[in-house]
Order: sequence, then structure tokens, then C-alpha cells
Amino acid sequence: MHCCLPLPVKVLEQDSQSFFTNIISYWNHLLFGDLILLTRLAHHNIGQLALTDFASFPSPKFPQDIYYQELPQLNMCRQQLDELIIRFCQKLTDNECEQAISYTTTEGELLTKRVGDVIQHLFNHQTHHRGQLSCVLSQCGVDYGCMDLPVIVPEGSHCQH
Repeated sequence: MHCCLPLPVKVLEQDSQSFFTNIISYWNHLLFGDLILLTRLAHHNIGQLALTDFASFPSPKFPQDIYYQELPQLNMCRQQLDELIIRFCQKLTDNECEQAISYTTTEGELLTKRVGDVIQHLFNHQTHHRGQLSCVLSQCGVDYGCMDLPVIVPEGSHCQH
């Protein structure tokens, strides 16, 4: 997000001719995906998430919702949500990942899924749309930095043998 903050509104709102209309729409959709999946987990107190944790966040309804038109406000919300995701991951247990939860999709379908699969979708969804967004940013000439994981996290996972 930080590489987007200095961009002029004209660039943020220009038609991306891609999956989402513009850069602002991508960031709002990423917010939607995280919020809807995390609140589904909070309904079941997974990772010690509670619905009250989401009181200050927008209420996710539809994938195309725009919660923030201004990037600085969206960035503040994103930072708070990222902190909540980190806390959630720190408190999540292996046993919780094996549990099944039920929830209703935005289309009204009742689903039952394993918590681990919902969490995998949370991060795959982010990766998918952030990849699309990096393509849009490249086409706008934005330098968003290196995305190679071995460069970003040179110490790796610290696997012990």
C-alpha cells in the first residue's frame, strides 16, 4: 500500500482494464476479503477472534463494495486489520485448524468448511489480488519493490533438522 500513497488521485482512479476497475477498488476488495473471512472465523471464536474485534471496521457485504475512496483512510484501516491478522495467527491453534465451521456466503449459500481451508483461502485470496494489483501498478510505472521471498525474508523459516 505504501507505494500507492504518493500516487495522484487520477492514477488511483484510472481504469485498470483488469479484474477490478482501479487501484482503489483493488485495495477495497482486499479489505472486503479479509474482513468477511475473519468475521466468519470470529463467529466461532477461532484464534480468539470475537465479533467485537470488528466494531471499528466496515461491515463486509459485497465483493465490489468501496469502503474508502481516499487511500490514507484505507491505509489506516489496512494497518489495523493487518495487526488483527497477526494477533489472530499468533493465537490460532492446530486443533482449531482442524475444526469445521459453517457460514453463509454473500450469495446466500450455507457452507461448512474446515478452519484450515478458510485460513488458506484468506491468504490465497490476498496473494491472488495483490498479484493482479502489482501488474496494474507496473503498468502505471510504480516501483513497488522486490517481491522475491528469499530476498524479502533472507533468513527463511529457520527450519531445524
